[in-house]
Amino acid sequence: MPVPGGGVRSGTGLPAFAPIRLSTVPSAEGGSAVAEASRRVLIVGSGGREHALAWKLAADGAEVFTAPGNAGTAAVGTNLDCAATDIPALVRHAGEQGIDLTVVGPEAPLVAGIADAFVSAGLRIFGPSRAAARIEGSKLFCKQILRRGDVPTGMFESFSGPARAREFIEAREEVPVVVKADGLAAGKGVFVCNDRATALAAIDALAADPVLSRGGILIEERLDGVEVSVMAITDGRTIVTLPPVQDHKAAFDGDTGPNTGGMGAYSPTPFVGADQLAEIESRILVPTVHAMRRAKVSFQGVLFAGLMLTAQGPKVLEFNARFGDPECQTLLSLLDSSLWELLDAAASRRLEEVDPPAWRQGAAVTVVMASEGYPGAVTKGLPIRGLGAAAAVPGVHVFHAATRGAGGAVFSDGGRTIAVTGVDETLARAKLRAYTAVREIRWPGAWCRKDIADKGLHEERARAAAAGDSA
Repeated sequence: MPVPGGGVRSGTGLPAFAPIRLSTVPSAEGGSAVAEASRRVLIVGSGGREHALAWKLAADGAEVFTAPGNAGTAAVGTNLDCAATDIPALVRHAGEQGIDLTVVGPEAPLVAGIADAFVSAGLRIFGPSRAAARIEGSKLFCKQILRRGDVPTGMFESFSGPARAREFIEAREEVPVVVKADGLAAGKGVFVCNDRATALAAIDALAADPVLSRGGILIEERLDGVEVSVMAITDGRTIVTLPPVQDHKAAFDGDTGPNTGGMGAYSPTPFVGADQLAEIESRILVPTVHAMRRAKVSFQGVLFAGLMLTAQGPKVLEFNARFGDPECQTLLSLLDSSLWELLDAAASRRLEEVDPPAWRQGAAVTVVMASEGYPGAVTKGLPIRGLGAAAAVPGVHVFHAATRGAGGAVFSDGGRTIAVTGVDETLARAKLRAYTAVREIRWPGAWCRKDIADKGLHEERARAAAAGDSA
């Protein structure tokens, strides 16, 4: 896919998506790699995504430190007693440990400016600046970037407070809308509303929340279609597009219940073929990188597009500024080549020099196990059993999320507690492996969705039936 100022490079990929394209966007910026071969990595965060990053980077030969980490990251590296949001302490730890590259997992430290602080201290970091991270930190900023880049998205209106938002809903025709908090909401500040009463209730809920009420309110056109996620690693000049993933945000089976940080994910998804992935890259990802450069907020890190596949083509629901969770666990379980090489090259602004990533043939399904009460308040400190038996299931990776270790045992430490990923040659077999392992893991009140990847399986069956009918 030719892009002004650059070229195209093709690489290996999952069978449905080969080639995974490497597309270049123009820049005058440069960078150099670390001269020595040292691979000391600091991962910031404590969830399942961070365990997956630590696991994969350790497999690439890196010495891994995680701050603050969890019981899983402690098994593949060294945990540091430092909060993910304590930026001065993280800078100090990186200097003291001789860290060659810091990789930021969650969004909060990115929006708070961790990358700026590390760069100012002469430390290398994979992740966007505070200004660029606003693409996730502010829904309004994201929409302005999309408008600047002529990137397809839903129509919207923004309001500084609830009163004007209520007036807008009460005055307009009663049609489905989406009500969003402008700032960070951990996946929980979005309300899909079918009627006026639901929209007004959503506005009241945002106004009453002590965190979500700090920013403005966006009211968007509700887009209909199939929702998917596509992430790309970029250094601001070059993008490496990763295979599409479908996640499951609603708490309960059948996409019911409140929104969560994510209850499961799978890849590949039959809803996105090679042609549509190329369209997503050319109409959404590349124009967004261009638009951010024109806005003087060049983006380096993971650009994570939440998309709706509508009848008019793919449209952006939102952008995140980091790896998704549990999408990260799903994709890294399929990555056959080096994650270190990609992240190191992106941080050094030389992503065009590396080979495209190689992907394992087959599929991965990740099931999130949560504690009772999630996404509300949960009881912590409950002993978790069966982790070894689950990890012994062939083709399974058990990633810790909200866990802590003590006295040789593992205890729950939050809402989304464990993520279990099954990998196999087909989506159906990968799902079977994941749920086989889930059944081995136990703690009081543990629960999960039972229908992760069912949308993809239903689509595969429907296409197979249609192909049989036409034969």
